[in-house]
Amino acid sequence: CPGIEPLCLDLADWDATEAAVGAAGPFELLVNNAAVAMLQPFLEVTRAALERSLDVNLQAVLHVSQIVARQMIAQGVPGAIVNVSSQASQRALRDHAVYCSTKSALDMLSKVMAMELGPHKIRVNTVNPTVVMTDMGRINWSDPQKSAAMINRIPLGKFAEVDDVVNSILFLLSDKSAMTTGSSLMVDGGFLVS
Repeated sequence: CPGIEPLCLDLADWDATEAAVGAAGPFELLVNNAAVAMLQPFLEVTRAALERSLDVNLQAVLHVSQIVARQMIAQGVPGAIVNVSSQASQRALRDHAVYCSTKSALDMLSKVMAMELGPHKIRVNTVNPTVVMTDMGRINWSDPQKSAAMINRIPLGKFAEVDDVVNSILFLLSDKSAMTTGSSLMVDGGFLVS
């Protein structure tokens, strides 16, 4: 896309993130989508997996959002932030103790951000998808025996496609959701109601 300049950096590196994102902009919109999923049974969770997950799934969102929101406030422009969470923030999944916990924390962080940034006309929401058929999703969920148990719990009977998530994000970034902040938009095919 013309006019988009990608920044490649380790979001867990606080100083490098501050320098790179702080020099970019001006911003009106932000989508936080970086995440890691290091799946381990609860009794086998390692400190390294916990720290890496907290660094990427929570700390990076907080930090990047601070940098961008400060710029929005300084410019006096309204804005929108969408944090990509997961259905796993709402439902316990085997071997997902750390992932579920960091995504639940992300949902609550987003609510606090919405409350504190709202007076500055900055809206903050999350999208919470089920399994998404990215390249990684296809690799991890293409085995019918593995995917059947999950798909059988989704009333729409399928995993999400990338466009399902993108369209939800675009809605939350747009003026069509001008009165929506502090909300979580489930893109889960009904998984959480089953």
